[in-house]
Amino acid sequence: MTYVLIDIISRWAHVLFGITWIGLLYYFNFVQGEYFKEASKDALGDVKAKLATRALWWFRWGAMFTFLTGVVLLGLMGKNLSGFILVGATLGIFMMLNVWLIIWPHQKVVLGLKEGDIPTSAAKAGLASRTNTLFSAPMLMGMLGSQHGAAFAAGMVPITVGYSTGLMATLGLMVVLELNAVFGKMGPMASVKGVIHLSIVLTVAMVAMMVYL
Repeated sequence: MTYVLIDIISRWAHVLFGITWIGLLYYFNFVQGEYFKEASKDALGDVKAKLATRALWWFRWGAMFTFLTGVVLLGLMGKNLSGFILVGATLGIFMMLNVWLIIWPHQKVVLGLKEGDIPTSAAKAGLASRTNTLFSAPMLMGMLGSQHGAAFAAGMVPITVGYSTGLMATLGLMVVLELNAVFGKMGPMASVKGVIHLSIVLTVAMVAMMVYL
């Protein structure tokens, strides 16, 4: 009974914190970032001082508690991990690290909370944020992949981790994309449409590799 209650509460909390985190991620990338390009100097200063700092507080702690509840769920699942869940968890970990190790430190410079080169910090935070947006759709597919009833029943979704070619290829691709978030360039992710389209393409590619390789 205790195990069941912990599982239910952890799943509920994981989704609740995840909604907070990813909702704000989309807000920053689809709304606030575009507004910053058009806002007047006075309006921009007010938003940075009164809105962005509050939003980033909820954003980074939403990421942290999504991660922590995810760790609990992985522990509860034990060896009952599917390849899809492993990929989803890996992407989630990359995204959380991007928030705490790249986005937040550089956003503090952009917002004037600490000294630094603002253009450089803005570029680094922007690239990591767009990468997290890129990862968000395949991450969600990975989290839910083993629960898609029809695909599961048809045997299309691998239910064990294994070291399949598809799993290794998918994880390798995710690592390459994460390295780009740290050392690379924005590329087609620079536009809102571009990152949305790429996220969908990446999801399709991930599923295809997991199922068919």
